[in-house]
Formats: sequence, structure tokens, C-alpha cells
Amino acid sequence: MDSKEQQFEKRLQNFSLEIIGLCKKIKEDTISRPIISQIIRSATSIGANYSEANNASSRSDFRNKIFICKKETQETKYWLKLTTSVSDESAKIDELWKECNEYSLIFQKIISTMAANK
Repeated sequence: MDSKEQQFEKRLQNFSLEIIGLCKKIKEDTISRPIISQIIRSATSIGANYSEANNASSRSDFRNKIFICKKETQETKYWLKLTTSVSDESAKIDELWKECNEYSLIFQKIISTMAANK
């Protein structure tokens, strides 16, 4: 894995940590608990699947993991929007949503490049 891949993996890990930090600030109740659970699952899954993609056993395995990363970014953006209903951290949520949207664009570029190089 080259330096660029390592840097991106680290960026995704930091994103996961920021999501966890945001969720720790949210008061847990019957409404917020499922939202917190879902956003943590989807957000942390992005980096985990990217890490797996970088250690894929085949080109097909890599492609599948990158598709999962893209899907998880879309889900995370959805949960971030819902998080605004249970948190007063709207500026932080907007920042994280924009970061997640960048990931979506990056994964789409990887997918498009792979399709073009087929």
C-alpha cells in the first residue's frame, strides 16, 4: 500500500473517531439511541471496508469492497441528516456530512476508473 492509500485510510479512521466523538455528546434516549447506533455502524464501516479493499485477494474482491464503501458513505450521509434532530451540533454535523460526501466522490472515481480500465 502506498502513502496515498495510507493517508486516505488514516483520514477515514479519523472520520470514524469524529463520528464517535459526536455521538458521545448526544443525550441517549429512546429516539436518539437507534440513530446513534446506526450512524456509528455505517460511518465506521467505511474505513473498515476500505482497509479490507486494500488487502483484497483479487481485483473482484477489491471492487466489491469499494462498492460497499460507497454504499456506506451514502447511508452515513442519511444518518448524519437525521442526527440533526437529536443533536445541537449542527455545524459539526454539516462538516462531517461534507467530508462524507467527499468520500462518496472518491469512491465513485475509483469505481469509474476501474470500469474504464476493464
